[in-house]
Amino acid sequence: MAKNVNVMALLGLLALAAVLGMASGAGGHDYALALKKSILYFEAQRSGVLPPNQRVTWRENSGLFDGKANGVNLVGGYYDAGDNVKFGLPMAFTVTMMSWGILEYGKQMASAGELRNAMDAVKWGTDYFIKAHPEPDVLYGEVGDGDTDHSCWQRPEDMSTSRQAFRIDPQNPGSDLAGETAAAMAAASLVFRGAYPGYANLLLEHAKQLFAFADKYRGKYDASIPVARNYYGSFSGYGDELLWAAAWLYEATDQGCYLEYLARNGDALGGTGWSINQFGWDVKYPGVQVLAAKFLLQGRAGAHAAALRRYAQNAEFFVCSCVGKGGPGNVPRTPGGMMYHQRWNNLQFVTSASFLLTVYADYATRLAGRGGGGAVRCPGGAARPYEILAFVRSQVNYILGDNPRGTSYMVGYGGNFPRQVHHRAASIVSFRKNPSFVSCQEGYASWYPRQAGNPNVLEGAVVGGPDEYDDFADERNNYQQTEAATYNTAPLLGVLARLAGACGTGIEEYQLPPPEAANRTSSPPPASRRRRHATQPASPIEIEQNVTRTWAARGATYSRYAVTVTNRSSRKTVRELHLGVAELRGRLWGLDEARYGYVPPKWRQALRAGESLRFVYVQPAGTPANVWVTGYKLV
Repeated sequence: MAKNVNVMALLGLLALAAVLGMASGAGGHDYALALKKSILYFEAQRSGVLPPNQRVTWRENSGLFDGKANGVNLVGGYYDAGDNVKFGLPMAFTVTMMSWGILEYGKQMASAGELRNAMDAVKWGTDYFIKAHPEPDVLYGEVGDGDTDHSCWQRPEDMSTSRQAFRIDPQNPGSDLAGETAAAMAAASLVFRGAYPGYANLLLEHAKQLFAFADKYRGKYDASIPVARNYYGSFSGYGDELLWAAAWLYEATDQGCYLEYLARNGDALGGTGWSINQFGWDVKYPGVQVLAAKFLLQGRAGAHAAALRRYAQNAEFFVCSCVGKGGPGNVPRTPGGMMYHQRWNNLQFVTSASFLLTVYADYATRLAGRGGGGAVRCPGGAARPYEILAFVRSQVNYILGDNPRGTSYMVGYGGNFPRQVHHRAASIVSFRKNPSFVSCQEGYASWYPRQAGNPNVLEGAVVGGPDEYDDFADERNNYQQTEAATYNTAPLLGVLARLAGACGTGIEEYQLPPPEAANRTSSPPPASRRRRHATQPASPIEIEQNVTRTWAARGATYSRYAVTVTNRSSRKTVRELHLGVAELRGRLWGLDEARYGYVPPKWRQALRAGESLRFVYVQPAGTPANVWVTGYKLV
């Protein structure tokens, strides 16, 4: 009898999914087609000798002498975006994310007929990394010069700009670059473990050497390769990449030394101190924290469970902030519902966050199956796996065209997509159609200013996307919105595979909420009553705000707030402190604005045990600004 009830319940859920249109996706999107196109995009970004099975036929061989002047073969790899430079840091992040997507959702990719193509996309990157790592303590991190390249508009097949190669070594370290490349090769080794074990072992050996190099010779890569600083500067430092590499090496090897590294260095390298709602090619902390949560779920934390739990609590902060239940640290949204961080290439953060949310929701679903509850506890109420996945679907659908403009921000998908993508190769007639040399000057004079659409469609490319008001201008010179990048699309591979695989079977993520929650909304308590949430990791940093003066001017009342930030640790020093400040409606003094929030002035780089930092701001009287700790390292 119980079996009949379960069958009826299952049929009911399937019927409900059909009624709601979920078998084909909200908005009727073909996620399998979008997946195919997004993998195809990477073929358009290939550098080197193109293979016989190349499907993007408007491209031809390019960069055939890369590395020759440096005495090394650096032919291959990927161009990062619409230019012709090979930047190592974003390329490695791209490969890591493609690999992670395959590891989580390879079965769904296989069902869509795209697993082999996805693996080829990863291998195109890892083949290059093997060449770029000719010695244990040497890694080439860039080919080409962004400054000269950006003064030229040429197809990669015609390149006449500098192809100088830049490297890191013990005298010129780059822990972030080496760490991310180690993570990419470790993750990729798992992708090829079953099909090509010899190649997987080779990748793993390179990953181990690169991690040892990154850890032993510490430093930021953009100090050793300064030409990268204006394009891919390492704003978050190298602590996140060292932890990221250790996490992936533990995932790939199951060797306890890497787990111990992750646990022992969580405070000093920021893994347990950073609570941030942004994940991308520069800052990897949320990715590390989600992997730590996975290790806990799998019962692989061992004696380091307490340390990994602190990582996992920060992962919950990321989830809560993205889905809008995290309090003052919530990610803002546009009127159309898109997560919004910045005008320049905002969609890179939407796709990367969508991937982390997807895998975390799936981990939480498995936890629920083991009696763990599954819901993420947030200041604004529980975030259940089906809610998280429904939010991810809304973000993907926004990208694919469900937005106020009705524009698909994936090129080649749908009927209305960007036609003037900021991309040299796509914007100039194909080399195969017309091999006549196009000079730098001719490219800028004849092709760059054309009002017509690009002659070549950059299928699968996710462009930078709209602004905070959902506005978008499809203009080639609007590089902030119309340029695409590999790290925009790479995280989307796994998400699209997950959504394509859920079509017709996605029950757990689309079940109805409990009846008592159906008509209830949650909001965080007022700042005056807000308490530390149970899932928020304990911090040695205490923040106190006080009104020191109130006055009236021009018919309004203002207050001066003094904020004291104190290191309550008994013996450790706080470094690289980052603060978030929200709902600020006046001026602030005593902090410097940085890429990830606010930081102390340069003369105050550390807070020793018991020391305090003070700053002030002016606010219309009534409600103080929200001030919280975004990140820190404890050494």
